[in-house]
Amino acid sequence: MSHTDIVRRIRASELFCEQIYLAGQWQDSEQTIAVDNPATGEIIGHVPVCSDAQLAQAFESAESAFKQWRDYTAEERGRYLYAFFELMQTHEQTLAEIMTLEQGKPLAESIGEIRYAASFVKWFAEEARRAYGRVIPAAQPGEQIIVKREPIGVTAAITPWNFPSSMITRKAAAALAAGCSMVVKPASATPFSALALAKLAEKAGWPAGLFNVVTGNARQIASAMTQHPAVRKISFTGSTATGQALMRQAADQVQKISLELGGNAPFIVFDDADINAAADGAIAAKFRNTGQTCVCVNRFYVQRSVHDAFVEALRARIEQLPMGDGFNPENKLAPLINSQAVEKVREHIEDAKRKGATAYTINRPEPRANFISPTILTGVTQSMLVCQEETFGPLAAVSCFDDEAEAIALANDTPFGLAAYFYSENTHRIWRVADGIEAGMIGINTGLISNAAAPFGGVKASGFGREGAREGIDEYLETKYLLFGRG
Repeated sequence: MSHTDIVRRIRASELFCEQIYLAGQWQDSEQTIAVDNPATGEIIGHVPVCSDAQLAQAFESAESAFKQWRDYTAEERGRYLYAFFELMQTHEQTLAEIMTLEQGKPLAESIGEIRYAASFVKWFAEEARRAYGRVIPAAQPGEQIIVKREPIGVTAAITPWNFPSSMITRKAAAALAAGCSMVVKPASATPFSALALAKLAEKAGWPAGLFNVVTGNARQIASAMTQHPAVRKISFTGSTATGQALMRQAADQVQKISLELGGNAPFIVFDDADINAAADGAIAAKFRNTGQTCVCVNRFYVQRSVHDAFVEALRARIEQLPMGDGFNPENKLAPLINSQAVEKVREHIEDAKRKGATAYTINRPEPRANFISPTILTGVTQSMLVCQEETFGPLAAVSCFDDEAEAIALANDTPFGLAAYFYSENTHRIWRVADGIEAGMIGINTGLISNAAAPFGGVKASGFGREGAREGIDEYLETKYLLFGRG
C-alpha cells in the first residue's frame, strides 16, 4: 500500500476527527490549525482554534459532569474506564496509525504506546476501589476521627506531542477514577490522537462533559484553565520554562498543580558492568522515539577503562537501526517532530565540536528536512550545550570518569532530576549510587523504566507530583478530616 493510500485510509477512519469534543458534542470553530506529517511535510488535517466561549463551555460542562460523576461508586467508575480500555484494545491498530501519521514514530513504537496508554486505563479502573481513608484513635473517649478522600473537582491537562496518547490516559484515567472530570489540551502537533481517544470515550458511554478535548492557542487555553473558577487541579507535561509560567498563573486561584518538566538524564557505565547489556540498555534509553522522550539519556558517563569498548558496542548497535518513514516496518528511527528539533540537534553537535569533542555520524540518507542521522560524540565536557540542555534527538554524548564519586557528581551536575540510569554488577555500589543520584526515577541495569504500577515523576527543576501507581490517583484527591463528638 502506498503512503497516499495509507493516509487516505486513516483519514476515512471513524476515529480520525477534525473537531473539538466538549459537553459531549463535536464542534467546529471559525479558525483552524493545520497538522502535518513530519515524515513528509504534507498536511494531514486541520483542527479548530477554540473560541473563548467554547473554552468556557468546556469548563462549565466539566463542572456539571463532575457534580454527577463524583457520586458514582468506585466500582461504577471502574466499569466505565474498563469499557474504554477494551475499546482501546479493539482499535489499537487504528490508534497507532493515527499516531505515526501525525507524530512520525515507527508504527511498532506507536502500537507499544497505545498498549502502554491502555495499561493506565486498566490500572486506574482497578485503583478506583482503593482510594482509602482511615480511622484515627481519638483523644477523648467516645470520639471518632475519620479521614476521607474526596475528588478535587474539575481538572485540566496540557499534554506533549512526543507521547500523544499515553500522556493523556496517564492523567485522565487517574482523574476519572478519583471522581473528577477533565478538560485536555493536546499539543497542536499531535491533536488527532487525543481526539481519537475522545471518540472512544463517546463510544464507551462516558457522561457528557466528563472528558473534553480542546485545541488551539496554547497560551489562550492555559490562561483560561488558570482563570476559570471551576478548575481546581492542573497537570502539565512539557518544558520547564512553560511549567514555571503555568505555576505562576495557577497561584492566582491557588490551584493544585503537578508538573512533569524537562530532563537531562545521565547514563553511567561502571567498569564492572556488563558492557553488552549496557549498550543494549543505552539503545532503549536513548533512541526510543528517535531520542524524543522526556526520560531519554542525554549524557553518557563511562568509566575510563571501559570507555572504548562501550562506545564501539554502542556504535555497532546504532548502525543496525534503519531510518525512514514510520510506516515502513523495517525502520527503527523516524523523523523528528519538526525542523526546529533538527536544528537543535545540529546546534548541539556543532557546539561540542567547537569545544573539542569528536563526532561520529552514522551516515544515513536524510530524505526530508525532519530527518537527522544518529551521532556519537566523544570527549564531551560539562561546558558543552549537550550537557546543559535536553537535546531531544538521536545524539549520544559520551564522557569519561575515573571513580564512583566523580560519576555521581557529574550525574547530579544539572538543575534537572527526572530520570537516571546506571550499569554495575556490584551490589554495594548499586545501593550507594542509587542513594546518591538526584532523580525521581532510576533504571539500574535497564534502559526502560516506565510502568503503570510505578510512580512517574521528577525532582528539582524536573517538577513535582507523580503519575501512575497509587500516587497517581492521590494527585486528584483531597483529604477531609471528620471529628465525631460524643453527642
